[in-house]
Amino acid sequence: MKTMQRSFFQAFLMLVLATGAVLAQLENPITIAEATSFAGFRTGLTGFSWLPDGKAYTYTTFDPQTREMRLMKQVVGGAEATVVAEGADLTPSTGERPLSTRGSQWLPDGKTLLLESGGDIWLFESEGKKLRQITTTPEREEEVNFSPDGQKLAYVRSGNLYVMNLATGVETRLTSDGNDIILNGKLDWVYQEELVGRGQFRAYAWSPNSDRLAYLRFDQSEVPTYPIVNWDPLHPEVENMRYPKAGDTNSHVRLGVVSINGGETVWLADNADSDDYYPRIYWTPDGSQVAFVRLNRVQQNLAFVFADPARGSQKVVIEESDPFWVNLGDNVYFLKDKKEFLWGSEESGYNHLYRYNYSGKRLGKITGGEWYVDNFLGVDAAEKNLYFTATREDLRERHLYRVGLNGKGLKRLTNGSGTHSISLSPDGSAYTDRFSSMSVRSRTTLHRSSGEELAVLAENDAGQQKRYTASLPEMITFEGDNGLTYYGQIIKPFNFDSKKQYPVIVSVYGGPHAQTVVNRSGGLWDQYLAQEGYIVFRMDNRGAAGRGHEWETPIYQQMGKIELEDQLRGVAYLKSLPYVDGERIGIWGWSYGGYMTLYALTHSRVFRAGVSVAPVTDWRFYDSAYTERYMGLPKDNPEGYAASSPVNAADSLHGALLMIHGTADDNVHFQNAIHMADRLTDAGKQFDIMYYHNQTHGIAADRLHLFTKMAAFWEKNLKGNGTTGPSQASAGGTESKAVQAHPAVH
Repeated sequence: MKTMQRSFFQAFLMLVLATGAVLAQLENPITIAEATSFAGFRTGLTGFSWLPDGKAYTYTTFDPQTREMRLMKQVVGGAEATVVAEGADLTPSTGERPLSTRGSQWLPDGKTLLLESGGDIWLFESEGKKLRQITTTPEREEEVNFSPDGQKLAYVRSGNLYVMNLATGVETRLTSDGNDIILNGKLDWVYQEELVGRGQFRAYAWSPNSDRLAYLRFDQSEVPTYPIVNWDPLHPEVENMRYPKAGDTNSHVRLGVVSINGGETVWLADNADSDDYYPRIYWTPDGSQVAFVRLNRVQQNLAFVFADPARGSQKVVIEESDPFWVNLGDNVYFLKDKKEFLWGSEESGYNHLYRYNYSGKRLGKITGGEWYVDNFLGVDAAEKNLYFTATREDLRERHLYRVGLNGKGLKRLTNGSGTHSISLSPDGSAYTDRFSSMSVRSRTTLHRSSGEELAVLAENDAGQQKRYTASLPEMITFEGDNGLTYYGQIIKPFNFDSKKQYPVIVSVYGGPHAQTVVNRSGGLWDQYLAQEGYIVFRMDNRGAAGRGHEWETPIYQQMGKIELEDQLRGVAYLKSLPYVDGERIGIWGWSYGGYMTLYALTHSRVFRAGVSVAPVTDWRFYDSAYTERYMGLPKDNPEGYAASSPVNAADSLHGALLMIHGTADDNVHFQNAIHMADRLTDAGKQFDIMYYHNQTHGIAADRLHLFTKMAAFWEKNLKGNGTTGPSQASAGGTESKAVQAHPAVH
C-alpha cells in the first residue's frame, strides 16, 4: 500500500479517485468502456528522458499509419528534433520488432543508450547506430545501472551482484551466496512496496569514483510465505512469495561495501539484533563516507548515519523521533564542493528543507511555514538554487518553486491554479511541466529554469479523442461538529436540477499518504456516474496526506475509527443539501478505500450500499512495514487490531455489499476477502462477491467487467424503490472461526 505515490496506484487515483474533469461538449454519452480505459488520457512525451548534461532530451514517436517507431532528440531551445534511431536500428538481427525504450538509460557520454529486453542487456551507440547485446544468460539481469564514469555496469543475477567492464566485456561476480532467498543488491518485497518505492528493487549505490558498491543483503529465510495460486494449469501451481505480515519476522538485512574487483565485503550495519530498516543509501561526493538512513521497526526513531567504507566505523549525524511515526522522504542532497548536505524534516509538523554540515550541525533553514515541500527536485549546476514543488499557495494544488540555498529569494515559477508535475533536467537549467486542473486538460510544456516557456510538448488528445459533456467538479469547504475544517469535492449530475433530489456515491480512499481532493484533471468514471444521475462526493479525512503531520496522526493505533468519523461528517454535510436524497447514499473504494467501505458498512448505518474492491479486512493480514507504522506491533496493540478489523464486525453489516478481489493479489492478499466472506456467512449476512481469476491488485485485465458490475450494482441499490438488496437479518449463524494470518500449504 506504501507511500501510495507510485505505479498502479498513482494511475488509479488519476482515473477514479482524483478530481476528474474532461472538458468539451459532445452529444455522445460516455460508455463504461471509455470511462474505465486509460487510453486517450496519457499525455506527455512517450519515453521521455533527459540527456545526462541536461541540454537535450529524447522521446519516442509512432507513425499513426505504419506504427513505425522513432527515437527523437530535441535540444532545449533548439529548432526541430533530430532522429536518433529508426525502429530498424533498434531491432536485433534475430528479432521482428525494435527493443522497447521503456526504462532505457543514457550513459554519461550522452551517446550510448542502455536497454533491457528479455532479461538481457543491450547497448545502442547513437553515433554509429550500432546495437549490441552484452549479456546472453538464461537467467535475468536485474536492477541494471551504470557507473558514474560510464565504463562499467552493475546488475543482479540470481540474487548475486555483478559488475561488467564495458570496454573488455569482462564480468566480475561480487557476491556468491545469492539465490531466491538471499538477495544481494536487490530489495525484498516489503522494502520496495513500503519503504523505497513500488517497483524499485535496486539495493545498491555506486561510489563517486566508480570503484566500489554499497549494497544491502537480504536474508529472507525466516520470513513467512504466502501462496499465490495460478489456477490456469490442470494441476494449479503455487508460487510462495516471502511476505512478512504485521508482527512477523522481517528479512535479516546487512549493509556492506565491496570493491568492483571482488573480495571481502566490509559490513557497515546489521539488523540481526535490532530489526532496523535501512531504506536509503548515499555516498558523499568524495567517496569517503557511506551515508544511510536507519529506521527502527515501529518507525518512531530515525537516524542519519555516516560510515567509513574501509573500516566500518560510524557516527550518527542526525537523529529524529516522533511519538507516532516518522515519514520517510527523498530530501537529501550532498553539495559537491562543501562538506554540507540538504535534509528534509517534518520537525515543524510540515516537511521542510534544512542545511547541515557533516558533523550534524544545522547551518540554516531553507524553507518554512504551514505548508509542505511535496517533492524535492534538485539543485542547479552552480549549487546556488534548489527546486521543489509544494502546497504553499493552496494545499489542494502543487506548484514549482526556486529558492537559494541560503533560504532567500523564494519564487514561484509555475502559472495557473492546479497541479504541476515537474521533471527537472540534471543540471537544473530546464524543466518540463505537466499541468492540469479541474478546468484544464493536461498540458506538458518545456521551460528554462527561470520559468520562461519554450515549447508546448503535448496536450491531451483534442482531435482524436471523442469529446464528452462534462460536469465540472466543485471544491467545497465545510466545518464539522468538532470545529475542524474539511475539504471536499462534489460532481453533480449532468443537467443538474436543484429542485430534484439525487442519490450520492461517496468515493473514498481515506488512508495515509494519499490526498483525493486535489485540483487536477482525471478520468471519466466520475463523469460516467454523473451522466447516470448520481452525485459523486469525496473528502479528505484526518489521516490523509496534504495537511501536515498533525492531520495524519489521529489514526495512530486505531485505523478506521477516525477516518469514518470524519467521513460521516461529510455525510452530514451532504444531508444538509436540499438536492441530496439522504436515504440513497452509497460508498465505494479500492485498497484502503475498500477497507474503509467495509468498515463504514459494519460500523455505521447511513450507507445504503457499498462496493469494496481489494480491501484489507484485518490488519494482521497486511505487511509489517506499512501496518506497524500506523498500528504498532500486534502484541503491543491487540485491542486496536481487533477493533479496526471489519472481519470482527461482520455481524453488524448494514446495507447491500459487493466485495471484489483478484485471486493473485500479491499486495492485499485474497485471504482478506476469504475471511470477510466467511464471517459474513457465519453471521447470516447476504452479500455479493466477485473474484477475478489470476488478477493482481489493479485487476487490470478485467476492468471493464468490474466497472460494469459496479454500475449495475448502483443501479439496483441506489436507484431502486427503497430496498437495499437482500435482507441483512441474521439467520442465526454466528459461529466464530479462528483467523489465521498465514494460510497453510499442503
